[in-house]
Amino acid sequence: MNFHLTFAQVSVVAKEIDWTWTWLTVFGLMVGLVTLSYSTRIGVIARATTKEAIRQPLFILLVLISAAILVLNAVMPFFTLEDDVKMLNECGLATLLISGALLAIWTAGTSITSDIEGKTAMTLLSKPIDRRQFILGKYVGIVQAVIWMFVILTAIFSVLIFFKVGYDQRERSEEVTPRWQWHEVSGVELPIPHPDRTRVVGQILPGIALAFLQVCVLGAIAVTVATRLPMVMNLVICFAVFVIGNLTEVMVNRSVAGDANESVTFMARLISMVMPSLSAFNVSSAVATGRIVPQDYLGSSLLYASAYIAAMLLLGFILFEDRDLA
Repeated sequence: MNFHLTFAQVSVVAKEIDWTWTWLTVFGLMVGLVTLSYSTRIGVIARATTKEAIRQPLFILLVLISAAILVLNAVMPFFTLEDDVKMLNECGLATLLISGALLAIWTAGTSITSDIEGKTAMTLLSKPIDRRQFILGKYVGIVQAVIWMFVILTAIFSVLIFFKVGYDQRERSEEVTPRWQWHEVSGVELPIPHPDRTRVVGQILPGIALAFLQVCVLGAIAVTVATRLPMVMNLVICFAVFVIGNLTEVMVNRSVAGDANESVTFMARLISMVMPSLSAFNVSSAVATGRIVPQDYLGSSLLYASAYIAAMLLLGFILFEDRDLA
């Protein structure tokens, strides 16, 4: 799946894009997630898993460390010739991605593996809940916990970028964009964030959405692995998938473009077929340089992530179907 080639071809687009369909898709997904969590048996397990993930010390620790890193990146000079906002964007997206991935993988290991080894899963499955509902509920709960983390960190990230814009303009000896713009509503002057600053903040949202999709893919892999292996092995496997998944496109391109023999090319293509193409979700460099991620790219990424997540959860169903819980 070569998304980077597609993105490179459409990287120069109009600055004003109608994001109506994107927001409608996000709204529809959130409504579906809430409906699933509060009207099905899967939702019972999902809500319990979300509460367990949020209450664990790791969640609070990751939020505090990530927030501290974001603030540090905002105040620390990058020596980028007065263009620190771009580096802040790239570092911030990487921070959200790593924090979300750690939360998803750790929660899958502690929740699913501990339930199986502690015989809690056997108690749950003795009720009118089958094994597939158990796995799906765990995954939905992990995704919901990641959403809560991303909401908190995105709010902090957005505020920092909002104020960082003026700092960069001051460093370049340009006219500083006001933070607020006053509008009269029913005879009352009300302040709203200045559109020029909010436009810069809005450019990072597609990158955050793609980072979230990458975390969801890694979470599905972690849930599947947790049905059979302990948490330490889960961490090792997910780390390997993360590294290789971000290099699959490079491996294939190098093997095809270079003078590699047929066996090397075959292995590169085989790995790219089995491993997720996580590099497709990495557009931090494009976002940092101010390019706009098109809606069709976001849609293609969502379809790819959904297909891979479904395949991994199906594999998880198969692996967990004959797992001895006694």
